[in-house]
Amino acid sequence: MNPNDLRVINTKKALHEALLALLKNAPLESISVSTLCRRAEVSRGAFYLHYKDVSALFDEHLRHLLQDLEESYYEPYRLVPELVPHLLDPSTIRIFHHVKKYQSFYEIVFDKNASLSYYYSLFGKIKSLMLDSSSLHPSDVQNLSLMVAYQTNAIMGLLIQWYEDGFSHSPEYMNEQLAYLLYRLNP
Repeated sequence: MNPNDLRVINTKKALHEALLALLKNAPLESISVSTLCRRAEVSRGAFYLHYKDVSALFDEHLRHLLQDLEESYYEPYRLVPELVPHLLDPSTIRIFHHVKKYQSFYEIVFDKNASLSYYYSLFGKIKSLMLDSSSLHPSDVQNLSLMVAYQTNAIMGLLIQWYEDGFSHSPEYMNEQLAYLLYRLNP
């Protein structure tokens, strides 16, 4: 099976979109293959050609999303040896562009009725990215784990507020606000 085949791409896209639509109203565990296939207008045979169950589809979606999140997170670091808040160019921040790209998923993650496991998956990924990039931070940090916890919660707080505001601000505006807050807190 060729993953670049247009039929494969369209089938997987339909399944991913159907999964997100169904997750808005039901937990992952209660979504059946039959319901998913009806929603996606895809045969069960086509589904099983690509996935063993609904969880495997979700895992694939989450894997792609977290890979994109990682690439977005590291974008500001690509051009500088050390991230200095007052020198941070807001246009290099890509995390808000990532969230906008995957807005349907983030609407589920931040919904108060959603499973907390989605939230903690995201939280854990951001925290691990911050820990992995800790060598790029100034070395005078007293307690790295506390700093990372603080920064992870700050990012999550901004994302939740953006969600609560209906994603009404542009990613560029959110980049500027993050750069401003980083500078104000770390002049």
